[in-house]
Amino acid sequence: MKTKRRVLAVMCAAVLVMGLSACGGSGSETQADTTAAGSQEETTTASGTVAAEYTLNISVDASEEETIYKYAAKFGEELEFLSGGKLKAVVYGNGTLGGDSEALQSCADGSLAFVLSTTAPQVSIMPELAMFDLPNLFDDISQFRSLFDNEAFYQKLTDIYQQGGFQLLGIADSGFRVMSSNVKVEALSNMTGIKIRTMQNSNHIAIWQAYGANPTPMSFSEVYIGLQQGTIDAQENPIEVLVSSKFYEQQKHVILTNHLTHACVLLMSGAVYTDLPAEYQEMVVQAAETATQYTRDLSDTQTAEQLAFLEKQGTEVIPLSDEIRGQLREAAQSVYQMIGEQIGQELMDLMLEAAGK
Repeated sequence: MKTKRRVLAVMCAAVLVMGLSACGGSGSETQADTTAAGSQEETTTASGTVAAEYTLNISVDASEEETIYKYAAKFGEELEFLSGGKLKAVVYGNGTLGGDSEALQSCADGSLAFVLSTTAPQVSIMPELAMFDLPNLFDDISQFRSLFDNEAFYQKLTDIYQQGGFQLLGIADSGFRVMSSNVKVEALSNMTGIKIRTMQNSNHIAIWQAYGANPTPMSFSEVYIGLQQGTIDAQENPIEVLVSSKFYEQQKHVILTNHLTHACVLLMSGAVYTDLPAEYQEMVVQAAETATQYTRDLSDTQTAEQLAFLEKQGTEVIPLSDEIRGQLREAAQSVYQMIGEQIGQELMDLMLEAAGK
């Protein structure tokens, strides 16, 4: 089914390119090479000048309501604006070009121009990115964002992505991941035995085991029913997902564990980036900077609005003190050791330094 959807998406991109060609002046000759990465057109006019136009595809496995999709849309808008329409971006949401893992692989091998995803599925390709799985590391989201102002850290991160076949363009976020539960949690001891849905990520599973919970990997599409039927007591996600997926209909409490940041990473195929003319590369970088800041601001505004919405639905929002989050971090020291073995001491030191730990 994914393969069929991907073929359909590529055909749609090809139709878009042909539509653009039809709008050109009469007598022009057009050559187009269309792939999932997008297409390049060369139009020779009567005066002999050649205008190059690229249509580049952006994959994101999220709905239009989610921050990461809005990140992709804003980036696409900025790219078209800066290039005067010479660079056209087409956003494919809801995993149309494949889920995160499939889209990441397509981007790495050059058959897809851009992909936006969280770091969790990227760990299987670039193990060093497990550094973003360190639990309860950051006290507030500004600490996390300041990581990317550290030149040494950002260069190291850029190198990791380049070795994986990507050009890193920006990292925004949709705030922290939090816990929703039908069991009231106000202390570490309340976590004991709670059946909580997690992603199929060994580090995430280890975190909840360290807290004393009973982590249960489950497909996201099954979470609502799992909560409804009592197969699971709890789940963890960014606040916006609790709202967009209506988990609040089945959950009594939202606990602001803030155990992990939910990073949104904008990546470009290294091969596609290299093939672009230098002036277009600069536009890509500039568009990404604007879209990244826009997304961070949007996330902050939406988080406050969504918490207020949850409370209006009768969901109890439970903040945790710095002391309790510190206890969560201490309980997960075995996870720190496990991740340290995956990422190496240099990256571990950079992460701890950024968080003031």
